[in-house]
Amino acid sequence: MKLTAHYNKAGIITTISVLLIGGLIYYIAIGFIANKQLDRDLTEEIDEVNQYIDLHHQLPKQVDFDEDHTTFESIGTKVLPRRYFDTLFYDIGEKRAESGRAVEGSIRFNNGNYKVVISESKEATEYLIQLILTITVLLAIILLSILFLVNRFVLTGLWKPFYQLLTQLKSFDISDRSKLIVSQSEVDEFRELNSAIMNMTTKAKSDFQNIKSFTENASHEMMTPLTVVTSKLDTLIQDEDLNSEQLTQITNIYTYINKMSRLNQALLLLVKIDNNLIKDHEEIDLSEALNDKILQFQELLNGKNLSLTQNLEHRDISTSRYLIDILLNNLLSNAIRHNPAGGEIDIILTNGQLVIKNTGQPEALNSEAIFDRFHKGKQSEGTGMGLTLVKNICEYYDFDIRYEYIHERHCFIIQF
Repeated sequence: MKLTAHYNKAGIITTISVLLIGGLIYYIAIGFIANKQLDRDLTEEIDEVNQYIDLHHQLPKQVDFDEDHTTFESIGTKVLPRRYFDTLFYDIGEKRAESGRAVEGSIRFNNGNYKVVISESKEATEYLIQLILTITVLLAIILLSILFLVNRFVLTGLWKPFYQLLTQLKSFDISDRSKLIVSQSEVDEFRELNSAIMNMTTKAKSDFQNIKSFTENASHEMMTPLTVVTSKLDTLIQDEDLNSEQLTQITNIYTYINKMSRLNQALLLLVKIDNNLIKDHEEIDLSEALNDKILQFQELLNGKNLSLTQNLEHRDISTSRYLIDILLNNLLSNAIRHNPAGGEIDIILTNGQLVIKNTGQPEALNSEAIFDRFHKGKQSEGTGMGLTLVKNICEYYDFDIRYEYIHERHCFIIQF
């Protein structure tokens, strides 16, 4: 739900609640005031009865008295307190009963007390209350309509710079050198937000370019001496005067230099993946890519006498061929490297997932740390970056990858 919708919802609920509570209080207050006015009128009616008795020395007739109903009843020496109450008023002219207000009390006449009850109609008062409430409801409806229109059009226009900025941020590319363009606004908060976003994106792009340049330069500067050393080692290895011990030492140096070179390339690739610098995408037949990769590793499979079974369905994915090649290369080389001689590898590809299983050490690996950078087994000769690259590539394409140990098989499962 959008912010304006939340605002409209809160505003309408608050307004309706206030109007309902206010209307109820208003209705009770009007009813209370109306009753008090009727009570004053009824008090005057009793005063008129007393005046009539003093003037004529007799009780008034029990008929309509000034359009009110008046009744008298002898109660002897009993004295009644004056009280006001709601009752039914029978309109003789209209011949119907309606709501009314009455007063009850006692008066003195001929050395005795009489109970007097005077009632009058509340129809005029209730009509006035209904009229006031109708006007109040109409005003509430008009107010809600105006609030809705204001929220719908005025506030939508007011929030327009925010949504334009949000659209710009969604399409923001840190590798793009062009400057972010934001719309101007008369609202101080939006101007401050635009300024903060501009400063943040400018600094982020500057930092990114600096890191990118540093990474590329560091990688280049590192690769240059490594290449020179590797070239010289190649020359030394070909020297026939080397004894076996020297040859072993040179071979070890050669191995570590190759490891450093692979580590450097892996770190550089991670930077490119993390910063979305690999843009080439194409439709790739994953089953075909797997078959090609299996052929590339056939010599290693034969060298360790590994048994490989495969069940590959057709599956097209839109990815970088370069990254998919690295992903498959790391998963298969990992399955081969950590497999004992005569072990087994199973590759299963369906439309929804890719599963690579292999035999290996008879215990589960740490599924939480296995994809961490530089995490590797004690006997591993790798760089500790292979599965990290696999995980980052999967996250880059919104694939889900997990490790499980099932039926004495180490399983890497990629969910598309």
